Amino acid sequence: MPTLYVENVPEDLYEAIRARARTRRTSIAAEVLAILAENAPTPQELARRKSLIESARKLRWRRSPSPGPFPSAEQMRREDRAR
Repeated sequence: MPTLYVENVPEDLYEAIRARARTRRTSIAAEVLAILAENAPTPQELARRKSLIESARKLRWRRSPSPGPFPSAEQMRREDRAR
């Protein structure tokens, strides 16, 4: 497994990571790995996200098969005017 060394970490950033690790009861190294995993997506994660976005696009442009149990906005306006 590759090893990563980071130099010249600002003191405030180091303390923030240290506090986060303490809160989660993990080591600083484990916390840095968790932060990297959350924020540096792998090619598989990028492909999954792309697939989800494409699915959302398809759903957005798909027309509803029926107007549903609710009246349209136009019908509701007409009813309000009639009152």
